[in-house]
Amino acid sequence: MARSVQAELSMHLCNFSAEERADWGGMFAFARAADAAGVDRLQVSDHVVFGEELEEYAKPEVGGTAGGKQPTGPDGSWLEPITTIAVVAGMTSNIKFRTQILLAALRRPAVLAKTLATLDVLTGGRVDIGVGVGWQRAEYDAAGLPFEGRGRWLEHTLDVCRTLWTQQRAAFHSPELTFEAIHQGPKPLQPGGVPIWISGTLRGSTVSRLVKYGPKWIPWGADAANLKESLPRLKDALAKAGGDVENLRVNGSVPVVRTAGGEVDIPRSMEGVAALYEIGVTDFSIPWNPRATNEREAEAGMRPLVSAFRSAVGRS
Repeated sequence: MARSVQAELSMHLCNFSAEERADWGGMFAFARAADAAGVDRLQVSDHVVFGEELEEYAKPEVGGTAGGKQPTGPDGSWLEPITTIAVVAGMTSNIKFRTQILLAALRRPAVLAKTLATLDVLTGGRVDIGVGVGWQRAEYDAAGLPFEGRGRWLEHTLDVCRTLWTQQRAAFHSPELTFEAIHQGPKPLQPGGVPIWISGTLRGSTVSRLVKYGPKWIPWGADAANLKESLPRLKDALAKAGGDVENLRVNGSVPVVRTAGGEVDIPRSMEGVAALYEIGVTDFSIPWNPRATNEREAEAGMRPLVSAFRSAVGRS
């Protein structure tokens, strides 16, 4: 069946380490191998600071994920995602990138707009941003922003970015910020600016952002775990709110099945992909950590996965 949105394969770029002074050579090698193997996108995560309430990683009631565990401790290394993408993009040719997710409200809007536009231009339009409000109060405290009402701060940041990306002679008015006759260049290469993906559970604020900023959803929490139930509800809510259901893009995770020896069983791991694509998942994230001693072996290990994925979704 023909689909208006092509399915794509994403992998996570591990931009964090429990070590304070980590060696990032493996991350660079992984990115180059993924690019050469034909992986569509690398996802890069974000934390600006950490408080000491790390157990909240596993608390859905405050925005964490059931069973989640903070992987680095408070004093590990967590690379800033936009900077990381800039460096890795310079080592690759075709692979695209997405922040997953960027705590956009913690950045000054005009500077963020400039940074992302620059990155989009220099990568040839290979950058999307996935954004969310985050769940850690310490990050808002460190940025001098109120944790309550953080959704409004996120939308304010995105509104300023889109204004500067799309208006040659920009003007913006809000209770927090007003400017007139402002010029910022270069503009992003991608029409309408850097594409924005909205992360969140299925609620009214998430739907309204998908209508306002574009129909690209990164599900969270229980909604991510049960897309067979949540995705039809999202489509219905988006249609009722006047959103673009036809071009909806949705991120979903592919569970990895391993052999008794610990290797990824590619055919079995791909068994559920077609069904997810059929219900509307378009961007498939697979956790992949090839047991390779060098970049060439990593690339060779990824190629069968890319081929099996494309076969499962009807791509040549």
